[in-house]
Amino acid sequence: MVKSKVKSTKFMTGADNMTSYFGLLKNKKVGILTNQSGQITYDAHYLIKDSVSQKEGMKAVTMHIVDFIVSNTDLNLVKIYAPEHGFRGEGADGELIVDGKDVKTGLPIISLYGNSKKPSPQQLEGIDVLLFDLQDVGTRFYTYISSLHYVMEACAENNIELIILDRPNPNGNLIDGPILEKEYSSFVGMHPIPAVHGMTIGEYALMINGEKWLKDGIQCKLRIVPCENYRREMPYSLPVRPSPNLPNDQAINLYPSLCFFEGTNVSIGRGTDKQFQIYGSPYLTTYYEFSFIPAPNAGSKEPPQNGKICCGEDLSQHPRINRIELKWLLEAYHETEQPEKFFNSYFTKLAGTKILQQQIESGMTEEQIRASWKPGLDAFKEMRKKYLIYPDSFLVSSE
Repeated sequence: MVKSKVKSTKFMTGADNMTSYFGLLKNKKVGILTNQSGQITYDAHYLIKDSVSQKEGMKAVTMHIVDFIVSNTDLNLVKIYAPEHGFRGEGADGELIVDGKDVKTGLPIISLYGNSKKPSPQQLEGIDVLLFDLQDVGTRFYTYISSLHYVMEACAENNIELIILDRPNPNGNLIDGPILEKEYSSFVGMHPIPAVHGMTIGEYALMINGEKWLKDGIQCKLRIVPCENYRREMPYSLPVRPSPNLPNDQAINLYPSLCFFEGTNVSIGRGTDKQFQIYGSPYLTTYYEFSFIPAPNAGSKEPPQNGKICCGEDLSQHPRINRIELKWLLEAYHETEQPEKFFNSYFTKLAGTKILQQQIESGMTEEQIRASWKPGLDAFKEMRKKYLIYPDSFLVSSE
C-alpha cells in the first residue's frame, strides 16, 4: 500500500520554499533585488560525534538568500539590485546609495536609491529573470513598494520575468488612512491606496499589474512564490529589522501612525534607540514630561531636531494598536507653541492629500476625520479583494 503524503503545516516564507522557484532559475542568468531582510531558513543535516556514539538529525539554519545561492547552488546569480538603505541595510535614512560590489560574494551591486530609482536597460542587460525579495511593512510611504513599481515597469519594458518571493505583512490586514490623490504622487506614495493597505508585497504586485498602474498600462510578466501556511491574522515578528529605523515589532506597529510626524517639526526618535516609539519637539515644552535629545547615529546621520531637547511621549510600552492613531498628531498640533510652523511641505506627500492638514488645522475631531476616510476605504477594500492570495479571516480597518 502506498501511503499518502501528509501536507506540511509548517510556515514558510516564499524565499524559504526553495523547491518552488530554484528550478525556474536553472540555466538562466539571475538578478536579485533584496536587502538584509532577504533571509531564508531551511533544514540542514547535522552529525554530532563523541567518544562512544554519534547522533544524526536535522536543524533549522538561517542564511541570507544571496549567500546561500552563491555558496550552495549552481545557479548563475550575476547581479544584485539594492533599494533604500542598501543591500546589507546599512545606509541611513535618505542616504544616497551608490553602485558598488558586495565584499562577501564579489557580485556587483546596482543601486535603485540614488540617481535612478528605475533600472535602465543597460543595468538589466544580461539578466534572464529577476528575483524580488524585500520585507515590506504594509504602508504606502514605505519605499520598497515604490521600488517594486519601478522594477516591474523596467522588467515589462525589457521582457524580463519577475519572481516575487512573498513575505508576511507584519501589520496584517490593517487597512486605514486617507487615499492618495494622483496629483500628490511621489516616491513615498505612488498609487491611489490608503496609508495602510493590508496586503503582502506579492498581492500588491498583482494589484499594480491588474490596475495597470505601470507606465502606459503595460504589464509585467509576474510570478508570485507565496508563503506556505500563512494566515493574514497570524502575529509575525520580523527576524531582521526591515530598515535601520524600524528596530522592533513595536516600531513597526506604531510606524503607520507616527510617520505623519515626519512632515512636521516633531521628531519620531530618529537619532535615538527608540525610533518610531517616541515623539517630541522643542515646541512642546509646556505640556509633556518625557523628553529626549536626538543625536547622529547609524540610522540617521542628521536627525530632525538634532541636539535639541524634545518633549513628548514615550510609546515604547504602549499596547499594540490596530488602526492609525491620530490622537498623538492632533494633541501635538494643539499643544505646540508655534502652530504656524508645525507642518512642512512633506506632510502632504505622506498624507497623499492636502485635506488631512486642512482638517487638523480647522479643528476637526478624530472621529470626523475618520468618517471622511470611509468612502475611499470601502472602495479600496472592494478593489483589493481581486488580488488576495491569502483570504481575510477578519478585516481590520478604521471603522
